[in-house]
Amino acid sequence: MSKDSFHELVAELTGQIAGRPLDQDLDRWLNSQHGAGSPSFEALKQACIDGVAEGWLCDREGGGIRYGRVFKAEDALNRFSVDVVDMRDLAGPHHTHPNGEIDLIMPLEGDATFDGRPAGWCVYPPGSAHHPTVAQGRALVLYLLPEGQIKFTQ
Repeated sequence: MSKDSFHELVAELTGQIAGRPLDQDLDRWLNSQHGAGSPSFEALKQACIDGVAEGWLCDREGGGIRYGRVFKAEDALNRFSVDVVDMRDLAGPHHTHPNGEIDLIMPLEGDATFDGRPAGWCVYPPGSAHHPTVAQGRALVLYLLPEGQIKFTQ
C-alpha cells in the first residue's frame, strides 16, 4: 500500500471520530465499529504491515523500538498526527497526552498486548500518562494524537 493510500484510510477513520471526546465511550465505539477482526481493523493492520515492509513506516529505531511519525497533524486528518511503533516485550518511554491519545493495537507475534489490552483500540483521555508497554509478544501500535501533542517526561 502506498503512503498516499494509507493517508486516505486513516483520514476516513479520523473523519468518523473528529470532534468526539477522547473517553471510554469513544473506546467502546471504536472497538464495536472498527475492532479486531473488522474489515477496517484488518485493512489498517495490513497497511501497517505493508508500510513497515516497504520501509516508509517505523523507519527509525531506538531503545529496541522501531517507530516513526507518518503524518503530522493536518486538516485532512482532522488535526490528528499519525505515528506507528513496532515493539516486542518492552516498555517505552514515559509520556503524557495533553489532548489524549488513541491507539490501535495490532498483535503480530504471540498473544501480544499493549498496556494489558489485546488487539483493538485503546483511548487515553486528555492529561493521561503511561509507559507504553507491549507484553507477551510483538505488536504494531498506531497512535492518533490530537494536534500531534505528546510530552515525554524522561
